[in-house]
Amino acid sequence: MPVSPSIPPHPGHRRTRWLARLLVLACLPLVLALWAVWPTGPIPVSPQAAPTAGGELIERGRYLATLGNCQGCHSLPGRPAYAGGTPIATPFGQVYGPNLTPSAQGLGDWSADDFWRAMHFGQRPDGRWLNPAFPYPNTTQIRREDSDALYAYLRSLPPDDTPSRPNGLRWPYNTQAALKVWRALYFRPADTAAPSTPGDVLAQGRYLVEGLGHCSACHAPRNRWGGAGDLLSLAGGRLPSGWEAPSLLDPAEAGVQGWTEDEVVALLGMGRSGPHRATGPMAEVVAGSLRHWKADDLRAVARHLQQLPVTPARRAAPSASGSVDAARGAALYTTHCASCHGEQGQGYRLANGRVAYPALAGNRTVLLASAANLLQTVRHGGYALATPDEPLPFGMPPFQMTLDDPSMAAVLTHLRQSWGHRAGAVTPLDLHRLTDGRRP
Repeated sequence: MPVSPSIPPHPGHRRTRWLARLLVLACLPLVLALWAVWPTGPIPVSPQAAPTAGGELIERGRYLATLGNCQGCHSLPGRPAYAGGTPIATPFGQVYGPNLTPSAQGLGDWSADDFWRAMHFGQRPDGRWLNPAFPYPNTTQIRREDSDALYAYLRSLPPDDTPSRPNGLRWPYNTQAALKVWRALYFRPADTAAPSTPGDVLAQGRYLVEGLGHCSACHAPRNRWGGAGDLLSLAGGRLPSGWEAPSLLDPAEAGVQGWTEDEVVALLGMGRSGPHRATGPMAEVVAGSLRHWKADDLRAVARHLQQLPVTPARRAAPSASGSVDAARGAALYTTHCASCHGEQGQGYRLANGRVAYPALAGNRTVLLASAANLLQTVRHGGYALATPDEPLPFGMPPFQMTLDDPSMAAVLTHLRQSWGHRAGAVTPLDLHRLTDGRRP
């Protein structure tokens, strides 16, 4: 396989690292001040009578855990549910989902008040702050009764004595002082959540999107410190995995403001809607959570997403670095892609009208300002989710062993600049930037 030459660190990157270090040193007085004035003990919470953990409450909690896709971060394949250990990549190092079973290694000595403190304030019973890889900017939005139901469900699980794995964060991000600074800048506990109002579909949709659904955990834009002025924003964000969570405010990216409610529900509940397919991290969310939601909750979320204000995403200027061989890209497309996606990128449908291979002409993934998701799909392959009426969907093989970087860049540029497309070109240097987390 052709090997791309290593690229020496750019002088600007060195300057950025030194500036970051100087900023850390400049923040030390602020850290010390926060340490002195910010209480380190557990935040007081209003005591509540311990919920009676009957079958109805436990079942309610089980469904709430499904709404929040809690297993996705707290369970490993082949291990007991919620025994922890799931690796979660962050720009600051690896964290691991902790054990949530009712054992001494998990939530064994936690009360319902302790659990609520963690959900609402992001704080452990001993007063230590939780890492915001746990999406407490979202779980702070949930109601106390839902927290209690979740707690009852987790207490009903078989205890597992697997120790919670220590996080692998770099200094200073692994310190309580750094968490205090982050919280001072970016986190405010929510006011008491509004009571549930039967029949208020839009309010329920917003509650699910902003709370347990924690959509903004992926779709909020974040700065280099992992924060933002509005951590409930849905304007799109870059994920440490290299994928892009596109804007839900922009119909040119992932906004559904012009879709029908049934089309949105189909995409959320089945991972496909007409020519559109959920891929990458979103496909995992559909498989592990959304496809198990009740129809009313899917419709509530769909209506909330449909009425979001339309806000065009900021477009990065097309890359001007390097050059791309357009003729090479066209030839590679003909060799590797046209037999499925068509010479004109029109895709291929079965006799019953279902999409087998999606059209690339006008495809939103192809036309995103960032080529990150297109690169991930071509490199690692594209596989639609299986559904009861399509148990063996068509898929696309990975091309990372077939195309070297110049070839990959040429193909992606061909896709983004053919059939009337005007998206930016992709160069081999852009591939490196996209791979290591920077946006060209």
